[in-house]
Amino acid sequence: MPTIDMSYLTDILVKLCTTPSVTGNTRQAVALCETEFRQMGLATRYTNKGALIATLEGRSSDGAVTFSGHVDTLGAMVKELKSNGRLALTPIGGYMMNAVEGERCWVETSGGRQVSGTILTTKASTHVYSAEATKLERKPENMEIRLDEKVSNIDDLRQLGIEVGDFIAFDPRTVVTSAGFIKSRHLDDKAGVACILAAARALSGSGQCPPRTVHFFISNYEEIGHGASAGIPQETVDFIAVDMGAIGSGQTSDEYTVSICAKDSSGPYTLEIRNKLVELCRKNNIPYRLDIYPYYGSDASAAVRAGADIRTGLIGPGVDASHAHERTHQEALEATARLIVAYALV
Repeated sequence: MPTIDMSYLTDILVKLCTTPSVTGNTRQAVALCETEFRQMGLATRYTNKGALIATLEGRSSDGAVTFSGHVDTLGAMVKELKSNGRLALTPIGGYMMNAVEGERCWVETSGGRQVSGTILTTKASTHVYSAEATKLERKPENMEIRLDEKVSNIDDLRQLGIEVGDFIAFDPRTVVTSAGFIKSRHLDDKAGVACILAAARALSGSGQCPPRTVHFFISNYEEIGHGASAGIPQETVDFIAVDMGAIGSGQTSDEYTVSICAKDSSGPYTLEIRNKLVELCRKNNIPYRLDIYPYYGSDASAAVRAGADIRTGLIGPGVDASHAHERTHQEALEATARLIVAYALV
């Protein structure tokens, strides 16, 4: 089986994590993926929604397999320009507001300017608000963005070019530790996309022609539920979503293995696909865990709900603290990329 270049996988993951791509504003990150695929010699094209499809031709075009990862992330949008020179926000994606309290962020204006700031509660100082500060409910109405500019009113904000509807990206604070951990926001699903890119690189550089055509689908609206609901290649028979495995109490997933999902909120994944994934892990000594995610949906879920006649699977590296400040390990990334390669070659 082709070897995964872990140096490349880690480097591209860091690049992806540090490239802002809030759902609805993913152009830079999608373009980064396109550049990587083209350097591998893969043909690429875009869907009308802006998703990217890269193709590795196989010996047969019948019964193609498509691997999907989403490059869009959690974030926010400017809801209101406030009279005190701060910004009200509306969340994009599902996360707890306390998970972003105190986080650095950037507001991208329609003119392309990046303005830095910090997400705070409206009563952030205990020296001023005392018990009110600690008891204040962490919900969007009680949060605001303090910009790193001399602004004190709405006119000042508009002078910066800021307007309602501007996108807000969170600082990922990406760190690779000496022990092999990667800590960052947006490992959901940039870890999965990095695994796809590393697997595609291994496959394209191996000289082996897969038995059937392999598509890599980089979706850009997964966090709001309709990422792969349209545009997947028509010849797709097997559709494997590559997304994080959620770690927590009652879950079997961990940070060192590839997670194989048997069922999530959309229902069971295709049994034949799941069994084949397990068989490939055992045959190739790929560490894995089977798991069920009751509050989770994937691009495969979106495709099936939209009426796609496909067999589905879901795999991905185990990620701790999903939709907060997340963490995984290089071992989980490698296991995931190896499983993609193994499935593409059967």
